Amino acid sequence: MKKIASILIAATAFVGVASSVAYAEAEKDAKSVGFSFEGPFGKFDKAQLQRGYKVYKEVCSNCHSMKYVAFRNLADKGGPGFNEEQVKALAASFKIHELNDKGEGVDRAGLASDTFPSPFATPEAAAAALGAAPPDLSLITKAREGWHGTFNQLVNGIGGPQYVYSLLTGYEKPSAEVAKEAVAGKFYNPYFASGAWISMTPPLTDGQVTFDDGAPNKVDDMAKDVAAFLTWTAEPKMEERKQTGFEVVIYLLILAGLLYALKRKVWADIH
Repeated sequence: MKKIASILIAATAFVGVASSVAYAEAEKDAKSVGFSFEGPFGKFDKAQLQRGYKVYKEVCSNCHSMKYVAFRNLADKGGPGFNEEQVKALAASFKIHELNDKGEGVDRAGLASDTFPSPFATPEAAAAALGAAPPDLSLITKAREGWHGTFNQLVNGIGGPQYVYSLLTGYEKPSAEVAKEAVAGKFYNPYFASGAWISMTPPLTDGQVTFDDGAPNKVDDMAKDVAAFLTWTAEPKMEERKQTGFEVVIYLLILAGLLYALKRKVWADIH
């Protein structure tokens, strides 16, 4: 009996180790990649934001909406730096579906005041066409965690831009052990937040988007550019917020100095 018990314990331990290895392979933290906007003095790279917008327009917008971002925001301070005429042209390249006076559905060219539309009429239609309804990308870098663990997030931040970059560059061929859990019609991506199997086909290929400034357009480059753009859509006032924070810190330091000088003056005759 003791021998049988030992065998069972050993088998259980082996299964546990194998499961842990498979899980570790199937679930990964985001890749560590740097961006110009990180840190207290970081700023968005306008050229990168414009490239990221182009990746979104030519690739991501085929499935994903950005319903919390208006075309006119592309001309906002701290953003991609498009002017008003460019924004109007960019908006007009999208079709907006709406009802006319007769209650009939019609398509019209987008206006600067419109938000980025979804290519599907309803989430159900998107799910039927793609296998799953694609998420809106307006706030995706704030909604997704790149790092796991409280201490890790305390040090590195939530890692949303890194998550987007990792997801776009993270499609891999699974090991034989992980492949046993394969889901029909899905692709293996160990960086996906909802499990290792994702309905979205690998969206980027080398040379897929040609940039006006001649910047590199490998998958790695495009993924980083669109991750930066989606960080801006989620944090459009980031630069203003950092500037305000810096000014507040300077004010508090000056105030602290004045209060210390006042304290020494008031108590000077007592000591």
